[in-house]
Amino acid sequence: MIPRSWKVVQTVRERFSCRDCETITQPPAPFHVVPRGWAGPSFLAMLLFEKYGQHQPLNRQAERFAREGVPLSTSTLADQVGAAAAVLMPLYRRIEAHVLAAERLHGDDTTVPVMARGKTDTARLWTYVRDDRPFAGRDPPAALFHYSHDRRGEHPRAHLASWSGILQADAYGGYNELYAAGRQPAPVLEAGCFAHARRKFFELADVEGAARRKSRGERTGMIYPIALEAVKRLDALFDIERPINGKTPGERLAMRQEHSSP
Repeated sequence: MIPRSWKVVQTVRERFSCRDCETITQPPAPFHVVPRGWAGPSFLAMLLFEKYGQHQPLNRQAERFAREGVPLSTSTLADQVGAAAAVLMPLYRRIEAHVLAAERLHGDDTTVPVMARGKTDTARLWTYVRDDRPFAGRDPPAALFHYSHDRRGEHPRAHLASWSGILQADAYGGYNELYAAGRQPAPVLEAGCFAHARRKFFELADVEGAARRKSRGERTGMIYPIALEAVKRLDALFDIERPINGKTPGERLAMRQEHSSP
C-alpha cells in the first residue's frame, strides 16, 4: 500500500515592462475550478467524493488531513464544498433539463439520516429517473435528485411543476394533486408500480421470514394464503416481462396481450 502524497503547486507569474511602448505584460493565471481558489481539482474531487460518496463528514476528513500533515479547518472545507457545488450547478441544470424533457418518469423517495443537535433526523431524497431502454428508446438514461427535510407533498409538486407526462410511482398521496384533471400546465398520468404493489403482499406472505424462523427452530407465524397467491401471480407477470425488456412498444404489447392478459 502506497500512502497518498500531497503537493503544493506554486505558480510564479513574472511581470515585464517595456520601456519603448510603456506596457506591462504578465502570463495569465492558471485555471482554477473556483475563481481565485487555492484547491486543485483533484483535491476538490476527493473532498466531494468522501463527503457524498463515502459519507465521511467534513470534521472527520479534517482530522485525517491533519494527521497527514495538512491542517485544514472544517469551515474551510465547507467553503470548498459550497464553491464546488456552485461550479457544478450548470451541469446539474443540463441533467435536470434532460430528465424533465422525458415523456415518462419514474419517481420515488428514500429516507436520509441527517445529524441534528442531540439526535438524528430523517430527511428525504427524491429521485426522478428517465429510462426508455425497456421500450427500445434511444435517449440516454439519467436521474435527477432533490433533497428535502420532510416528506410533504409540496416537494414533488414543486419538483415537477413545469412537467407533464406519465409518472410511474408508488401510491404516495403527495402525488395526487399532480394527477388532478385541472392541473396546469397539464395533468400527469399515473402509472402504478407493480414492484411497490407486490411489496405489501410479499410482507403479508412473509415466506422468507417464515423459512428463517423455521430453520432456527422458532415458532412460525401465519402465511396469509391470499397474499401468497398475489405474490405468485405478480411473479408470473414479472417472468413475462423479463424477456420482452428492451423490445419495441408494439412487441411488448403483443406479448402482454398473448401471455399477461390470460
